[in-house]
This record gives sequence, structure tokens and C-alpha cells, in this order.
Amino acid sequence: MPVRRIGRPGLVGTMARTAVVAGTAHAVVGGMSHGGQAKEQAAIEQQAANQAAYEAQSQVADLQAQLDARQPAPIESGPKEDMTTKLKELAELHGSGAINDDEFAAAKAKLLA
Repeated sequence: MPVRRIGRPGLVGTMARTAVVAGTAHAVVGGMSHGGQAKEQAAIEQQAANQAAYEAQSQVADLQAQLDARQPAPIESGPKEDMTTKLKELAELHGSGAINDDEFAAAKAKLLA
């Protein structure tokens, strides 16, 4: 039966303990370093995404400005609506008998001229 040693560990035991401590320290430092790198990478990716979104918004604004410049000004519908209203009023007067056929035709021709 081998003799069991009591007290300080031998040379092999000390080397094994040192290797375990060094390996653990290396793993911890590597994990911390990797965590920092991941945060930096995430920040870089977020900045790139923000830049891409800004550029896309800028392009959309430029395209909208180009479209706005190409479209003609809207046609004012004021006179047409006014004429329609007057024709309706004229038809109501004719329908009620306030004006006869000749007066209706003359007023309508005057409005449409």
C-alpha cells in the first residue's frame, strides 16, 4: 500500500493546482474579452443600421420632391362647382314654373358661354 503523504502537496500536485488556476483565469479573461467585443460589435451594427435608415429616409424625401416637382398644379374647381350650382338653381326655377322654356334656354346658354 502506498504511503499517503500529509502536509503540503508535492511537485505534481502544485503544478496541477497552478494549471487549474491559470486555466480558469484564462477562461474568465477570455469570456470578459468576448463579452466586450460582442458589445462593441452590437454598437457598430446598430450604428450601421441607423445610418442605413437615415440614408433611406433621405432617398425617400428626394424621390418625393422629384414627384412633387413633376406633378402639375391642381386645377381649381371653383368655377365649375359655381356653374353647376347655378345650373341646378336654374333647373329648380324652371321646374317650379318661375321661368318658362325660352327664359331657361337663354339663361343656360348665357351660363355655358
